[in-house]
Amino acid sequence: MRAATDVRTVAVAGVEFGWGSSGKLSAVLSALRDRGGGKLRFIGLASGLGRPVLAAQPVQRWFDLPEGGSGEELGRIVRAQRVRAALVVLDGGLAKALRAHGVPVVFVDSLPFLRAKGDRPDLPLDTEVYCAQRCVELPSEAAGVLADAHRLRWVDAVIAGGVTRDATPTRHPRRALISLGGLRAPRLADWASYPRIVLPAALEALTASGVTEVHVAGNLPAWLAAQLIDSCVHPAVTTVGALPHEDFLHRLAECDVLLTSPGLTTLLEAGRLGTPTLCLPPQNLSQIFSGRFHSQALGTDVRTPWPSTVFAEQEALALRAHGEEKALDLIYGGIARAADLDRRRTATAVRESLVEKLKHLAGEPGTNWTVLTTAVGTGGAEQVADALVEVLGAASPARR
Repeated sequence: MRAATDVRTVAVAGVEFGWGSSGKLSAVLSALRDRGGGKLRFIGLASGLGRPVLAAQPVQRWFDLPEGGSGEELGRIVRAQRVRAALVVLDGGLAKALRAHGVPVVFVDSLPFLRAKGDRPDLPLDTEVYCAQRCVELPSEAAGVLADAHRLRWVDAVIAGGVTRDATPTRHPRRALISLGGLRAPRLADWASYPRIVLPAALEALTASGVTEVHVAGNLPAWLAAQLIDSCVHPAVTTVGALPHEDFLHRLAECDVLLTSPGLTTLLEAGRLGTPTLCLPPQNLSQIFSGRFHSQALGTDVRTPWPSTVFAEQEALALRAHGEEKALDLIYGGIARAADLDRRRTATAVRESLVEKLKHLAGEPGTNWTVLTTAVGTGGAEQVADALVEVLGAASPARR
């Protein structure tokens, strides 16, 4: 029988940007739980944004970290909690800080295609395992950056298994899921700009297409959701609420159609289930890439672009060469201006585009919605779990 001292504590953390990293943490924790084996105890670092997604996972305790830094407080947590290893998704700064305190780290980079030379100082390229998620395309500059990772390991899509699809794709969808994600990205001054434009447009498009039941999932306060739903003309019966990851996957399996801001994790999860999926306008740079990868894999364009008065995707991609901040300034600024100065016309354009996409969806019920996920594989959560088990096996208590 194991003694209490044999319990190994693992710190988990995801970047404070959207909910994709929390979904990936959830998938890996589920994979570890399913395999049984060693006695693991999990604590969470920061991730105030992602905690609702991880509500059903066995994270024993959460620790907030100081704004703008994690040095002394992080060291205190590592020592007091006897942290043996860490699993970090996308937060390079925190991964580096943990290693500075002697903690071996498995780092998950789910957006390797975004990497550029200017990102190198922020990436934890010397972690015990650097898990890069396979992607449809890897630009040469990104490949050059990742080549410097000391222990690079390519993994499949880091998504949860276990849930199976309950609904067969139908020509006339009745149940829809709208996914807005985490919304509150760093540096985004007015996070409510996006849902104020997009949510009424999506609800009205679904109602016009005959959908009668909608659930809106996302980091959206109830008062704002109610206000936006009330602004619609005869909306479908709509429920709203952030969902723990497993509940979200069950909703995704049951719905007839998903309308989602094109976060890569959600697109891959929908692809594993074969759920018909249309992309809402992108919220940030990575979602431009993800929406394009999704449509490229499908062989048909299921994206809803912003009107050119908001911003042009090609301009945002061109600005990426001068740093992601330049591209995000264009994207965030365009969305904020549209919400303040031209909301009605912008929402109308988005709604009309979605109505056309839904008509096209009804006309082609035989689309293979699994192709993006199939292209990159589905075993990433288990592969990352394997990496963590390996690191725990190599980690010596003496490092504490």
